[in-house]
Amino acid sequence: MSTGRAGVRAGVTDWAIAVCVAATLLVTGLSGQNSGTNIDLFGYALLAAGGLVLAARRRAPVPVLAVTGLCAVGYQAAGFDVPAVAYLCAVYAAVRAGHRTVTVAVSVIMLAALPFAALASGLHDTGEALAQARDALELAWLVAAGAAGEALRQAERRAEEAEHTREETARRRANEERLRIARELHDSLTHQISVIKVQAEVAVHVARKRGEQVPEALLVIQEAGREATRELRATLQALRDDDTTPPRGLDHVPELVERARTIGLDATLTVEGQRHDVPAAVSRTVYRIVQESLTNIARHASAATASVRIDYRPDALAIRVDDDGKATPDTVPVPGVGLLGMRERVTALGGRLRAAPRGEGGFTVHAELPVDRTS
Repeated sequence: MSTGRAGVRAGVTDWAIAVCVAATLLVTGLSGQNSGTNIDLFGYALLAAGGLVLAARRRAPVPVLAVTGLCAVGYQAAGFDVPAVAYLCAVYAAVRAGHRTVTVAVSVIMLAALPFAALASGLHDTGEALAQARDALELAWLVAAGAAGEALRQAERRAEEAEHTREETARRRANEERLRIARELHDSLTHQISVIKVQAEVAVHVARKRGEQVPEALLVIQEAGREATRELRATLQALRDDDTTPPRGLDHVPELVERARTIGLDATLTVEGQRHDVPAAVSRTVYRIVQESLTNIARHASAATASVRIDYRPDALAIRVDDDGKATPDTVPVPGVGLLGMRERVTALGGRLRAAPRGEGGFTVHAELPVDRTS
């Protein structure tokens, strides 16, 4: 939005300068010409055109340079002894845009053409023609216009380089911070999760070796330890590599449903609509919503069944996870960390989330995530 406003302001400024230059040239031309012949009218048109064309100096500096030069030669040939102010503005704009070689070449042609234009206007003295050409385009003013354009171009280039350096510094610091977080996570969590995982696996192995029935809770702990290890490994890898591709996404939702079945939950997955590509952030959020919902069902809902429904819509992706647990319509859901995390993810993507008990019993999590398929 700010870029659009800046562009409008720049356009208004360019037109204001162009109109002022055109008016100055016309006033100067009118002060020295009193006849109304066709050649004079042609000269007035060139004076106006040479000024107004400056409105396009940002978009097309080289064509504007050529047009202002031709106009200056034209109104000199028509007998208007008017300084080439518009051409000097065009020189400044062209050099600022980086077209130094073209500007020098056109200026040399201009310096050579103006004396001939003065002779064509009716002057018969070569010295007088050279003097008039010099008055129209002073070499010192020409050099000054080019130097001003080059100075501003260099200043802008240094500003861009400084901005690029700041961005690189910020990116490097972000990378260092990301690696520090990865090390902290590795040092603080990996060992503890590994201990839980190994102890659970040993307990399951010993129970099976003795022919005893393995407690369901122990199997859940074993699988949760494995999943936590996989998730932590993927998170650490993403932090270290700055990989923008999510380690888990829509393609991994069937694994979540299958894992829920292994712990005794009758989970189903239904996909509706024509499947299409979705942004990586949306894919990752869907995975996290389903993961957190199924985890909450297994831990807290005392449910026997759970259904996961993913609906591909033209401009959105809808996810719904239902269970038949103990929640009733008058149950007030407690916003735990998991629900808050889901809501934050959905809100960050501009979506909507509803997590509440169902009228027929159980709990539902329903999220809608907008999908921009034009980008």
